Amino acid sequence: MIEYPKKSPYTADDLVAIIAILRDPENGCPWDRVQTHESIRMNFLEEAYEAVDAIDLQDPELLCEELGDVLMQVVFHARMEEEQGHGGWTQICDGVCRKLIWRHPHIFGPQTGSEGINDWDTLKNMEKGRTTLAADLASVPRALPALMRAAKLQKRAAKHGAKMPVPEPEALARLAQTAAQEGPDAEQAVGQLLFEAVALARAAGIDPEQALSRYNDSFEQNTPNQTV
Repeated sequence: MIEYPKKSPYTADDLVAIIAILRDPENGCPWDRVQTHESIRMNFLEEAYEAVDAIDLQDPELLCEELGDVLMQVVFHARMEEEQGHGGWTQICDGVCRKLIWRHPHIFGPQTGSEGINDWDTLKNMEKGRTTLAADLASVPRALPALMRAAKLQKRAAKHGAKMPVPEPEALARLAQTAAQEGPDAEQAVGQLLFEAVALARAAGIDPEQALSRYNDSFEQNTPNQTV
């Protein structure tokens, strides 16, 4: 049994120390010490979504709690990296601070090679050495929700000059007809239909992920209650 010092308030340093204790291979928590990046991958996503829910609910107390859970996930993964001999919490904080300074030359003064560039994506591509559309598209995380990823892919393609025409109603009708039929082309048609719907949303200045989320809420609230 470890008696951790009582403090008011606890700090980020305490969080780092507590996670290290929980991960101790001999005296740590039986659950915490056996986790891997892969085993708690979904936990990270769930905590992030719960924080977003708190934002949508405009609940500051809940948001404080959920942001703490997100921070715990960050420290947990940082500890596992440190155990493997990779960069830990200190390196993570150092890296993100350097990144923020580099990507805000209009605030912190021009960094090497970034004079006159105030666009975040341009600075990011320069920093990562991405010079082609293929490299830029490949950097969009595959773990993103599909609608959000489609919007990011289209936005980055457009920045490289790729034209994203707004789909014609007739083309959408043909896709919908194919999607409604059984067969090998149905899934492809559904995927293309959703991709084109994202293009329509972007052309109208609407975030497709947020639009679908709000429609989901509307469906839930307006669907008549039935006994199963």
